[in-house]
Amino acid sequence: MMLFLITLPFWTNLLVRTYAWILILSTDGVIEQPLKFLGMIDDSLDMMYTNGAIGIGLVYTYIPLMVLPIYASLEKLDFRLIEAAHDLYANRFEVARQVIVPLAAPGIVAGCILVLIPSLGAFVAPDLLGGGKKLMLGSLIQTQFASARNWPFGSALAICLLALVMIALTYQARVTAKRRAEAGEQ
Repeated sequence: MMLFLITLPFWTNLLVRTYAWILILSTDGVIEQPLKFLGMIDDSLDMMYTNGAIGIGLVYTYIPLMVLPIYASLEKLDFRLIEAAHDLYANRFEVARQVIVPLAAPGIVAGCILVLIPSLGAFVAPDLLGGGKKLMLGSLIQTQFASARNWPFGSALAICLLALVMIALTYQARVTAKRRAEAGEQ
């Protein structure tokens, strides 16, 4: 059921999900109206057009891309290793740190890559939830093409972003290959 609830947002368009957050976070929105009615606040919370609103929109958009690879890694987890760690008097924190996290590391890395790449190019959430006042790299590139009509600069920014992502992915692939080679030697 939890997996279904995590994948459910993928069935809705990104723009619709972002506008839903506008309704939730806006002045006299879904959060502020009940708080004002109950007398818990007198003035507006001013949640829209802030870095927090952009963060909420980005997390809501990309959380399934992080959870699903981790779930796939944890689904393959051999629970006998957890029982063995408990038999060796490891507490829950030690079991999580020394057994579960290392075994889930491929899913964590895959999730980080799946979230990093599209979030670098995100421009819908910063534009709508940030009010166009907060710039991220994706919205800067989009602005160069759409309103500034500075296509050479927009192209240069896009190529720099692509190069940055390729360097990070190449580094990750080399580190992973090195670890596998070291593990194979032992």
